Amino acid sequence: MRKLTAFMLLSLDGYFEGPNPWSIDWHNVDEEFNEFATEQLDAHDCLVFGRATYIGMAQYWPSAEAVRTDPDVANRMNAMSKIVVSRTLLAEDVTWNNTRLVRDLDELASIKGESGKGMLLLGSSVLTAGALDKNLLDELRVIVVPVLLGEGNSFAQNPGHLHQLQLQGTRQFGNGNVLLSYVPRPG
Repeated sequence: MRKLTAFMLLSLDGYFEGPNPWSIDWHNVDEEFNEFATEQLDAHDCLVFGRATYIGMAQYWPSAEAVRTDPDVANRMNAMSKIVVSRTLLAEDVTWNNTRLVRDLDELASIKGESGKGMLLLGSSVLTAGALDKNLLDELRVIVVPVLLGEGNSFAQNPGHLHQLQLQGTRQFGNGNVLLSYVPRPG
């Protein structure tokens, strides 16, 4: 069975984006972060997205700007197998290279049962909360960025029920970011 790891960046006050969709200019990205990103991508063979995150990623990573400014990450993102979980996207809307459309978490669970390296769920707060609710998530990685946004979209706005998490590790980045790695506690 494959491991499903979710990864997102959060502000210190718990927002994954500012008040407007894709307002993520506060992300603290530098060479050390990009090295971490490529290591994380190399440890997985499949990316997973919810609808909204997929649309944004599919617009950005194949772009000339992404390839110019961050070629290592862009090449990996564009080449990897991808899954978008959505009830509303049409098959013809799924045009990013190597992307498969699945309709629900049950179908994702079936894919998780296949052999392969790990699956990396990027951003996608609603899908991450749903994967926690269905006990599909094996690890939650959060980078806390040392910024207070004051408003925005909170990861915690979509709770299904209480989830106890156990800290597995931390990593401090030179730019002040802190990676927190958690596994769900049973029960």
